[in-house]
Amino acid sequence: MIENVILVDKNDSEIGVEEKHSAHKAGKLHRAISVFLFNSKGETLLQKRESGKYHSGGLWTNTCCGHQRPGDDTVSTAKRKLKEEMGIECELKEIFSFIYFVKFDNGMHEHEFDHVLFGKFDGEPKPDPSEAEGWRWVGIDALEKEIEAHPEQFTYWLKECLPQLKNHPD
Repeated sequence: MIENVILVDKNDSEIGVEEKHSAHKAGKLHRAISVFLFNSKGETLLQKRESGKYHSGGLWTNTCCGHQRPGDDTVSTAKRKLKEEMGIECELKEIFSFIYFVKFDNGMHEHEFDHVLFGKFDGEPKPDPSEAEGWRWVGIDALEKEIEAHPEQFTYWLKECLPQLKNHPD
């Protein structure tokens, strides 16, 4: 199945649609979502990306992430991806957004206008093994120390989000 992403300008205004891998290869700015779930202890749920992913495989990242499809809104996209990747259904609220750009060794790029959503969840995820090969709960302060000690084990966008996570208590 061909998956398209929504191309946007720096103000998040839609300017077109392109096939996902083509947009990543060309480094075109497109709309994305990142979900962070928090439990009643204030810990966030991380997933370990499946090792065979086209970029950032085997790295720890936020609860789930993905791309908005043409015609979908941000919250419904985030709920769909959360269910697909982690087997979780819960309410989500958009908290902030940011733009980032990174080039990977395999010639792919992430150039995303990323909408960040938070939710509350105290259950046990049931991840799709083709999306996530592991998961764990971690406090934000402990996560910050882990990233400082071993930045190579975490996705670029998680490291970019961390300062804003600390400024937006769940």
